[in-house]
Amino acid sequence: MPRLLPLLIDFVAVIVFAAVGRASHGESVAGTFVTAWPFLVACAVAWIVLALLGDDGRGWREGVIVWLVTLIGGMALRVAAGDTAAVAFIVVATLFLAATLFGWRLIARLIDRRRAAAAA
Repeated sequence: MPRLLPLLIDFVAVIVFAAVGRASHGESVAGTFVTAWPFLVACAVAWIVLALLGDDGRGWREGVIVWLVTLIGGMALRVAAGDTAAVAFIVVATLFLAATLFGWRLIARLIDRRRAAAAA
C-alpha cells in the first residue's frame, strides 16, 4: 500500500466524523470543514511525526500516534479557535476516531494475513 493511501484514509475518517456529527445535529453537511479543520491539521501533524519515525502508518503503534495526536491536537485547536469541547463531544470524538482510525488498520492487517496465507 503506497504511503499516501493510509494518510488519505485517515483524512477521510476525520471528514466523515465531522460530517456525521454535523448531520446528527441538523447542521449543514456543507459546513463540514468548519468542524473538521482542527482535526485535519492535527492528523497532518501526526503524519509528520510518522514520517520522521520512518513509519508507513499501517501498524498499531502508528494508529495510536495518529489517534491521540488527532484527538488531543484537534480538541486543542478547536478550543483555541474559540469553539467548544463539551464532554459529550470529546467522548464521541474519542470513540468515533478510535473506531475508524484503528478499524481500517485492522481490516488492512486481516487482508494482508489472508494474502500471505494464500501465497504460502
